[in-house]
Amino acid sequence: MTRLGIVGAGQLGRMMALAAAPLGIRTVLLDPGAEACGRFFGEHLMAGFDDLDAMGQLAAAVDVATFEFENIPPASVACLAEHIPVWPPAGALATARDRWAEKSLFRELDIPLPPVARIDSQADLDAAVGDIGLPAVLKTRTLGYDGKGQAVLRSTEDVAGAWAGLGSVPCVLEGFVDFDDELSCIGVRSSAGELRFYDLVLNEHQAGILYRSTPQPHHPLQPAAEQYAGQVMDQLGYVGVMAFEFFRQGDQLLANEIAPRVHNSGHWTIEGARTSQFENHVRAVCGLPLGDTETRESVQMLNVYGGRPDVKRLLSVPGVSWHDYDKTPRPGRKIGHVTVQASEAAVLSRRVQQAESCLRNDRGQ
Repeated sequence: MTRLGIVGAGQLGRMMALAAAPLGIRTVLLDPGAEACGRFFGEHLMAGFDDLDAMGQLAAAVDVATFEFENIPPASVACLAEHIPVWPPAGALATARDRWAEKSLFRELDIPLPPVARIDSQADLDAAVGDIGLPAVLKTRTLGYDGKGQAVLRSTEDVAGAWAGLGSVPCVLEGFVDFDDELSCIGVRSSAGELRFYDLVLNEHQAGILYRSTPQPHHPLQPAAEQYAGQVMDQLGYVGVMAFEFFRQGDQLLANEIAPRVHNSGHWTIEGARTSQFENHVRAVCGLPLGDTETRESVQMLNVYGGRPDVKRLLSVPGVSWHDYDKTPRPGRKIGHVTVQASEAAVLSRRVQQAESCLRNDRGQ
């Protein structure tokens, strides 16, 4: 029996462990949280993500390892990799968690992206604003997510002191993109280099946080998205699921960022695809053949924040699946997601409206 180590036992680690079980794969999840929501679905090794001794313990207990999010120190992944295979590789993690390294990779591969500059001081910021113009977005190079670690600069008054406002840490300045919509391409790569992709996903954010994801079968930009994502995965020697987020301007895609892991915008695949992103990630990192990524029918995913929905009423809506992350509700906290399915787009729209009426989203804004 294969034993899989997962660094992180949040909802992504939890859903990976759930996907591993039917494949006969046992999981050990390393996480510092005593109440980590994935702790019931595999052995829980409670330790910090920077605890190299614990990484050694994890390596001794499993055959292969992966991680659930990119804020894990690359040194910890490299430590694991001294003993067992770790996928995606530490180099992919180091690139994806650093916005400047990420943008530099896009440039190297000739993938279109907005104007960007490296910022290590207020003087750098002042000069970059002169080159790129306003509005623009200042982002920390690492540790930012869900709108955190960034500031939108719309005027010269916003620029003054902006670098100090983000902690005087290494940043990037990105030109503001007047985009039509935001799309994500979720792909999976095997250790043999086989690539498979899910349908492009249309994402709706509210207050900088993902709220709604809707797959777009037969999207005209699917081939371009697959080409760019495939280039990145090949360049990084990637194994597992990767999400590539894009801005769409007309018939062009502009690279936003990559996530070296299973991704929130792919949660619809649990019910909506032949093989979920979580199962395909487990298959890839454990050396199993990749599964079919075809979309089954019209489907949409809704994130749920803060307040638990009226579950009984929600589940009375046909085609609805509720995923509870077993987290204590509080404002701004993602506590679950809803998947809605239907055989036709018009029916899906009605069911989504019914499902949304059951939600009590509180994003803490």
